[in-house]
Amino acid sequence: MKQVYVLLLIIILTSCSNQQVGEANRFYPVNKPPLKQTALVKLPLGAVKPAGWLKDQLIVQSKGLTGHLDEFWPDIKNSAWKGGDGEAWERGPYYLDGLIPLAYLLDDENLKKKAETFVRWIIRSSKEDGWFGPDKNNDRWPLAVASKDLMQYYEATGNEQVLDVLKKYFHYLATHPPDWPDSTWRGVRAMENAVTGYWLYRQTGEREILQVIESIQKNSYDWTKYYYEFPWDSQAVAEHKLPLNWKADGLTAHVVNNAMAVKYPGLWYQQSKDECFRQAVYEALAKYDKNHGQVGGRFSGDEHLHGRSPVQGTELCSVVEYMFSLEQLLEVLGDPALADRLETLAYNALPATVTPDYWAHQYDQQANQVLVTLDERDWSTNGPESNLYGLMPNYPCCLANMHQGWPKFVQSLWMATHDNGLAAVTLGPSVVTAKVGDGATVTIKEETEYPFDGKIRFKIETDKAVAFPLYVRIPDWAKDVKITIGDETVPAKAGQFVKLERKWQNGNAVEILLPMKLRSEKRYRGAVSILRGPLYFALRIGKKYNKIKIKSRNTYSIDYMGSVDWEIRPTSAWNYGLVIDPDRLEKNLRIRRNPIRSLPFADAGEMVYDEEKNKYVKWPYEAPVVIEAPAVELNGWNIVRNSAGEVPQSPIEADGKRTMVTLVPYGSTRLRISEFPYIK
Repeated sequence: MKQVYVLLLIIILTSCSNQQVGEANRFYPVNKPPLKQTALVKLPLGAVKPAGWLKDQLIVQSKGLTGHLDEFWPDIKNSAWKGGDGEAWERGPYYLDGLIPLAYLLDDENLKKKAETFVRWIIRSSKEDGWFGPDKNNDRWPLAVASKDLMQYYEATGNEQVLDVLKKYFHYLATHPPDWPDSTWRGVRAMENAVTGYWLYRQTGEREILQVIESIQKNSYDWTKYYYEFPWDSQAVAEHKLPLNWKADGLTAHVVNNAMAVKYPGLWYQQSKDECFRQAVYEALAKYDKNHGQVGGRFSGDEHLHGRSPVQGTELCSVVEYMFSLEQLLEVLGDPALADRLETLAYNALPATVTPDYWAHQYDQQANQVLVTLDERDWSTNGPESNLYGLMPNYPCCLANMHQGWPKFVQSLWMATHDNGLAAVTLGPSVVTAKVGDGATVTIKEETEYPFDGKIRFKIETDKAVAFPLYVRIPDWAKDVKITIGDETVPAKAGQFVKLERKWQNGNAVEILLPMKLRSEKRYRGAVSILRGPLYFALRIGKKYNKIKIKSRNTYSIDYMGSVDWEIRPTSAWNYGLVIDPDRLEKNLRIRRNPIRSLPFADAGEMVYDEEKNKYVKWPYEAPVVIEAPAVELNGWNIVRNSAGEVPQSPIEADGKRTMVTLVPYGSTRLRISEFPYIK
C-alpha cells in the first residue's frame, strides 16, 4: 500500500529568530532574563556526530597532528597546563580547544585520555580565590581560552567539578578590578570571556556573571566603535598607514584579533538589546569583504590586515577563529547568511591551508599561490617561512590553534529551535540525536556528499510518531531548489530557512536537491573566480615537493611520524587567463565527478603520509569534483617577489593558443590560481 504523507505546515523564514515569539526551548539551556533570547539553541557536544566523508575528515585529523602533537611538540608534551615545566600561556588551552570536541565527536578513548590529562590538572589548579592554571602565568588571556575548553568538557561529560572551576573564576573576575589594557591580548580579546560567561549564566542563572560581562564591555577595547569607523580600510593599506606593531593600535589591525572580535558586538547584543550592536556585526562583515575580502570567505591578514590582492596572506588562526565567531553569531542571530559564510570558510579556506593528511599546515595561505618556498614575500610583518606547509611555519600559535576548525563546525551543523524543533543550519553528512516536540528523542541522519554534490536526504528515526518542526537552511546560491517528502513537493526559497512541520513517523525522509550551477564572482582588478555550490575552484598546478629542515625565528623541524616541512614548486604553467563568458559559464566549462576518498580534500599528485609504511607516498586519485576550462597562457604574467605578479586587469585581449586546463576545489590545492584574468 502506498504511504501517504500529510504535510501540516510549510513556512519559509528569512531567519530562525522569526519562530520564537515568547517561546523558549524546553529541553536545552537557554538565555534567562534579563537577556534577549538567542535565535537558535546550541546542542551539547556529542548531540551532533559526523558521518560520511566528514567523519573521514575528522578521523584524518585524529591520525595527524591533533592526535599526536602531545607526543612530540615540547610546548604540548611538557605543557604547564597539565603539570609540566613547559609553555604556560595560550598553547595548551588552544590545543585543548580542538582536542576535546574531536575526542568526543569520534568517541575516541585515546583522545579522551589525552584531554582528561589536561582537564584533571586544571581542576586541581583552581585556587580558593578562583584563579586557575599554571603558577607562572598571571595573564587572564589563556584563562579565557581554557574556560571555553572546560565549557565543552562539561557538555560532553557533565563533570560538576568543571562547572565549579568556572563559577569560581567568574567570581574572581567579579571581585577583582578590571584589568583589560588595550595594549594587551587580554584587553583586545576580553569579550572572549563572554562566550563562556553567557553559557555559564544559562546553566546557573547567577547574575554576578552578567555584571562581569558588563564590566568587560565597559573596560576593554571598543570594537563596536571600531566597526562603525573602521580606520584600517583598503585606502589605509594603500597609503601604508596601518600600524605594523604590537602596541595598542597595532593589535586592532591584527587579523586574528579582528576574526575573534567580529562576534563581540553580537554577543553583547544579548545583554544590551541595543540594535546598534547587532548592526555592528553587519558593518564588520561588509567592511572586511569590501576592504580585505579574499577567495574562500576569509579576509587578508599576513599578521595585519592587508587588502584584497590575491597574493596577500591569511593566517590559519584567523580562519578557525572567524569560523567560531560565525558559529556564535548564528546561535545569537539565526541569520542564514551567516551560515553561508561559515560553509564557505569551512569548505574552502580551512582545507586549503592544511595538508590533506593533517600533518602540516601553513601560517599564511594565498588565493593565488604559485610558489611555496622559504622566501621573502610582501607580507605585512610575517617571515619568509610563512607559506610553507610545515610543523610550525612562522609563529607557533597556529600549530596549537588549528585543531578547533572541523570539530566545532560539525557541532554547528544542527541547532535546536525555541519551538522544540531542530534546524539543519549548515549542511554536511551528519547524525543528530536530540529531544523535540513533547520530549521524545529523535535521530535524524543527514545523508549527503555535500558540498561536492547537492543531493541531501534527511532520514527520521523515532520510537514513536512525534510532531515537531524541522528547519532546513537553503543556501543563498541555490536556485530552483526541489524538496520532496514522499510524493509531496515543498516550495523553498534561496537564502532562507524552510520550516517543515508535521507528525513524523519512523522512516520518514526529506529529499532535497540543491542545483549546483556554475557561477562566477568578480574579484580584484576585474578578475573572476569560479564557484559551484559553496566551493571555489582553482587551477590545478603540477607540484614538486621538497622536504626541508628549517630553523628561523620561531620555528624548527621535528622528525616524528608524519611531521614534515614542505617546499612545493610548480612543474606546470600557472599564468593562465580563462576563455569564458562569466555570465554563461556552462557554455565553456565541463564538470566531472569522482568518488570521495579517505582523504576528502586530496588531489592527484599530492604527497601524503602513509602511517603503515611510515613514509610519504603520492596520492593517486583526483579530487571529488573536476572542471575542465579553456584558457590561454599569459606570458607577461610572471612571479614577482616569490608570488604571482599582480593579476592583469580583466577582461583582457590575448591571441595565444587555447588549451584546456583543470580546475579542482580550492581546498584541494596547495598551489593554485583562484582569481583568474579572463578573455571574453
